[in-house]
Amino acid sequence: MKTLFNNYINTFRGLSKEVWWLALMTFINRSGTMVIPFLSIYLTVDLEFSLTDVSWVMSCFGLGSVVGTWIGGKLTDQIGYYKVMVRSLLSTGILFIALQFLTTFSQVCLGIFLVMVVADTFRPAMFVAMSVYSKPENKTRSVTLIRLAINLGFSAGPVLGGLIIATIGYSGLFWVDGITCILATLLLIRVLNPRVAKPIDDKITENPVSVFKDGPFWIFFVAMLIFGIIFLQYFSTMPLYYKDIHRLTEPEIGLLLGLNGFFIFVLEMPLIKWLEDSRYTKVGLMLFGLLLTALSFYVLNLTSWIGILVIGMLFMTVGEMIAFPFSNAFAMNRAKKGKQGQYLSMYIMAFSIAHVFGHTLGLRLVDSLGYDNTWYVMVGLGILGVLLLLYLRKILSTKKELT
Repeated sequence: MKTLFNNYINTFRGLSKEVWWLALMTFINRSGTMVIPFLSIYLTVDLEFSLTDVSWVMSCFGLGSVVGTWIGGKLTDQIGYYKVMVRSLLSTGILFIALQFLTTFSQVCLGIFLVMVVADTFRPAMFVAMSVYSKPENKTRSVTLIRLAINLGFSAGPVLGGLIIATIGYSGLFWVDGITCILATLLLIRVLNPRVAKPIDDKITENPVSVFKDGPFWIFFVAMLIFGIIFLQYFSTMPLYYKDIHRLTEPEIGLLLGLNGFFIFVLEMPLIKWLEDSRYTKVGLMLFGLLLTALSFYVLNLTSWIGILVIGMLFMTVGEMIAFPFSNAFAMNRAKKGKQGQYLSMYIMAFSIAHVFGHTLGLRLVDSLGYDNTWYVMVGLGILGVLLLLYLRKILSTKKELT
């Protein structure tokens, strides 16, 4: 047991203190994002929106994310990651608190859009900062540490969120979201101010290549868009499936979603370290992760046994653990050819665009075809994404760029 524990700890060695600060700040911020998994339930139960209304709100969520990510990438290349992160976090905290006072359909749509525009300018800046404060050989593990912080916070968030809903209602979620963003801002100002945090890998590429001229990157982009669409069902249609079909309560849904974050916290870093040392390529690992995520929907249609929800969550969790870190590392490697803010904003934008179409697609499919057929559609999309990654692997192998 001691050897196992020491091996686990060793997977974290070698990461810079700035990356650890980024991880802590991300944990504080993500612990408060408990509104998101319960947003579809909040809109249908508290505000009495129809599923069609909820789908439009989720589209505004995604559209705001697309715009915010694009702006964040541009601003990061122009004014630097530090200024973008500070302004984004502080403004997001204030907007989250204000969001609870919006009650009409048009107000909620506009409010969600503005919150996401401001919030998602942070994401490209944070990933550029992480790249700057990481040695080249540690970048994938740095991504994994940030993801661990996200998922640890997200495992605590839904559990706490479910308890808050059961005791004081949904308004408490918005206050906690806002306050945690403000706390993360204060931590950021204290520990990552350029006057005290020294860059490790901030080389600027001469004559950078535009991301729009990088053909293989765009095949990768479409595959990640597909992955995003099916993965995001766990934050819109899946909570409704748990509630409508399996009759789970909000605290039970929170515990099930929290299970995802717990397994990621315990297993992801050793898994990524082992896979990094293996002979598998980043594209091959992304392919396997996408396939497992698609299978997580397929198994739900095999039986009505409630335990299948845990099995499906485990498939999705392992798929997510593999696909996200190596896809992010792939994007950072491609970014060496051009401006990092531009490349990483486009990588993140794949998931932001998935927010625009994914939630609406899932909710409307459920409304017209039911849950079982919706899960089959998601499996089909996953297979399409796998085929695209196979094509990408062939192209990169031909160009001898496969890593």
